[in-house]
Amino acid sequence: MTGRAPRGTRAGSLLLAFILLASAAGVAALKLRSEDIARAAVPGSSLRFLPSGRYLKAVSLGYSALLADVIYIWAIQYYSTPTITDRFSRLDHIFGVISELDPKYSEPYLIGALIAAYEARDPGLALKVLDRAMENNPDDWLYPFEAGHYAQMMMEDYRVAQDYYRRAMDLPGAPDIAKRLYANALFKSEDYDSAWRTWLEVHNTAADDRVRKIASNHLYQVKAAVDIKNMEKAVALFRERAGRKPESLELLVRSGLLPSLPRDLDDREYVYDPETGRVTTAVIPWKR
Repeated sequence: MTGRAPRGTRAGSLLLAFILLASAAGVAALKLRSEDIARAAVPGSSLRFLPSGRYLKAVSLGYSALLADVIYIWAIQYYSTPTITDRFSRLDHIFGVISELDPKYSEPYLIGALIAAYEARDPGLALKVLDRAMENNPDDWLYPFEAGHYAQMMMEDYRVAQDYYRRAMDLPGAPDIAKRLYANALFKSEDYDSAWRTWLEVHNTAADDRVRKIASNHLYQVKAAVDIKNMEKAVALFRERAGRKPESLELLVRSGLLPSLPRDLDDREYVYDPETGRVTTAVIPWKR
């Protein structure tokens, strides 16, 4: 139960909600006129004086959820009007008002974050909207899951993404992919030990062969990243000492820079290019 009024009751009280909004708009109009400012010259001027959600809730006569609906529907139209050039500067306030009126109303959080990320091109603002959703709905996995997506895909901040995905995957009802996205964010942030442990857990608890294969490929990738990093570090040290790159990886062992040459997860040798000093895997992880 969300505590929201039944839709039938809302429909019967829609007039009341519009009266409340009209009153707020009237106050805004009087304010602008008193300052001798033409409304047409102020894009979205009616929102400059939109009261706080707490105030609107106090004067809504028990119909705060209905009022949240009306403001949300209006907000969709508002953010579909490109001539209001400064509309994004008020996004946090508008969707904050809706959340104060109805903290359990999920759609405005998700759409508000979507507008912030893809229309305003401000993923940080999207995270702010979703952080508010998490504060008001701490047991819902969807909000940290969505936040992880914006942090990883748009901000490329993998440490922030892993925090959100970790929060999502620990909540009841979270899809299994949340853990895989968490493991991938760990890898992207070069926390290879944690990435290995998490992918190994995914592999060992997989319910089907497809997920098990995905985990295996990621385990291959994690091991290869660690091995290649160590070998290329040894190549650089050899060049620093000898003034040239080694002709082969075996020379790194003979010179004491590596105890032995690692092999990939499938027990294959890595490929070394003496011209560039780069080490690569013999196969692409996803084509094993």
